[in-house]
Amino acid sequence: MKNEEIKSMSSDELMEALKAEQENLTRLRFAHAISPIENPTKIRVSRKTIARIKTELRAKELAN
Repeated sequence: MKNEEIKSMSSDELMEALKAEQENLTRLRFAHAISPIENPTKIRVSRKTIARIKTELRAKELAN
């Protein structure tokens, strides 16, 4: 998910995206714990996406 996409989302959409990305991260970590996943950088990308979403949520919160 690109920064432009994140910035164009509303707060409700950001909350839904955050929940979905956190579930995705949980699944990736679980799969990696059982057997190494093919592309472990997906975990890092997922963490960074979560951070971007949280940052934008905080910016919208401070703007109000």
